[in-house]
Amino acid sequence: MYVATIPNRGSPPAILLRESYREGAKVKNRTLANLSHWPETKVDALRRVLKGEPAPAELEGAFEIARSLPHGHVAAVLGTLRDLGLEELVDEEPSRTRRLAIALVVASVIGPCSKLAMARGLRHETAASSLGAVLGVSGCDEDDLYQAMDYLVARQEAIEDGLARRHLHGGTLVLYDVSSAAFEGQTCPIAAIGHPRDGVHGRKQIVYGVLTNTSGVPVAVEVFKGNTGDPKTVAAQVKKLKERFALERVCLVGDRGMLTSARLREDLVPAELDWITALRAPQIKKLLETGAIQPSLFDERDMFEVTHPDYPAERLVACKNPFLAVERATTREQLLSATEAALARIADAVRRDRRPLRGKDTIALRVGREINRYKVAKHFVVEIADDAISFRRTQERISAEAALDGIYVVRTSLTESVISSTDTVECYKALEGVERVFRGLNTTLLVRPIRHRLEDRVRAHVFLRMLAYYVIWHMQERLAPMLFKDQHLAQARADRASPVAPARRSGVALRKIATKRTEDGMPVHSFESLLEDLATICTNRIEPTDRTLSAFTMVTSPTPVQRRAFELLGVSHRCGCA
Repeated sequence: MYVATIPNRGSPPAILLRESYREGAKVKNRTLANLSHWPETKVDALRRVLKGEPAPAELEGAFEIARSLPHGHVAAVLGTLRDLGLEELVDEEPSRTRRLAIALVVASVIGPCSKLAMARGLRHETAASSLGAVLGVSGCDEDDLYQAMDYLVARQEAIEDGLARRHLHGGTLVLYDVSSAAFEGQTCPIAAIGHPRDGVHGRKQIVYGVLTNTSGVPVAVEVFKGNTGDPKTVAAQVKKLKERFALERVCLVGDRGMLTSARLREDLVPAELDWITALRAPQIKKLLETGAIQPSLFDERDMFEVTHPDYPAERLVACKNPFLAVERATTREQLLSATEAALARIADAVRRDRRPLRGKDTIALRVGREINRYKVAKHFVVEIADDAISFRRTQERISAEAALDGIYVVRTSLTESVISSTDTVECYKALEGVERVFRGLNTTLLVRPIRHRLEDRVRAHVFLRMLAYYVIWHMQERLAPMLFKDQHLAQARADRASPVAPARRSGVALRKIATKRTEDGMPVHSFESLLEDLATICTNRIEPTDRTLSAFTMVTSPTPVQRRAFELLGVSHRCGCA
């Protein structure tokens, strides 16, 4: 802030309290108050205070901060969202409902919570940040937010079509995977007991599938009933890609549990879609038994193409990752040892002198409970009598499984003229990008727990979280030099001798991890901690005790770290402030 004296022709000069701030490369000024009626001694005193001198008596109590609201994180997220054109993608026509929908997306990034808590944080009297005031929705309540959710889900197809036009093109690769989210309550028609992909057992859930491009940018999400198997979700995605997105040529990339032979035959082939997926363990075992895959070839190289009559018009790329082989062997041995220890405890209970375990059925019940805990029952032979138990490993089965350690086979319908073996494996491994989406939804954005009761509200909830992750993805890409994220990961992957080899961090990323400092000497942040830092930039409502002056709002000046973050994002820390 500074005091400016503005000449006024024949009249006395205007004395203005002004604020100077920077937006990008431009320096801008904003008038906060007209002090022309102040006595000269008071104006001079204010000038001295603004230069850092002690406040004189005549200025004591002249201004007071009526309220401060966290703003920097709002400016960062909202500014990025607007820079991405997401407002126009939601709806080309501005409206209060669109502003409420945008508020839901921004609030989901800066502090995901229930809609009731979001409404409380947006309202003027209980505001948790400047978001409500910036978007002009500080008078909203939870019913307004529910209406905004209904508005969003009604526009979901149009928004996804817009994202597809941006990030998917004819002849493109599309990644697809499925996860689940635990559900609170019993009344929603699409909540059901199913396979818990998120690890939450014994509760109803919903299943949702996400389509992304090869970089992991989410393009579309669809919610299914909680007991829907992964392969059964594929048909809906095929229809979406061909009919709604109108892509000329599409290659769908999915894991071996998703794109099964039946799904390829019944859904993808009729729709003339190409695919990249992988064979399951029994199919790989058959290739080894028939000699189609010679394990000795892995001594010379870690990947090679094979053919087999069971897979006509397909290319099979056999790969072996020695690091994965060691990991699987170690894990199997740990599970076998843990199961042996459990069975040994049962044998001790049978042999003990006091109250020994007796009865073939009773012993079998205990054995069944323990031997299935670690999913290695097939590797043991257990003999049970009324007063005895013996067990041993089936070494032949263990050896047969060990022969598959580290081996996987990628299959594709694309010809070699379209994609090489190396790129085929890279594309399959790119499914890790979809896994990052699920990690973001389940941890950063808290897609669960889901407490909505109406089917469309559940769909709107998941779609809202996907849009929030879309913003986060782009923010993390721009902020990568300040985050632990590896901004040179693509180059690190390109420098690998083979796509089968494990991905390694770049030298820049390793230095950031070791020193906890960026290349320009600033502290390295996680995305969450950087948002918390940005939140310390506040909008301060200042009210002069002189009632002839109007109240005004000032924004906290950013620190060097905060200024660097806004420079990388390409937005202003004053975003949304007049």
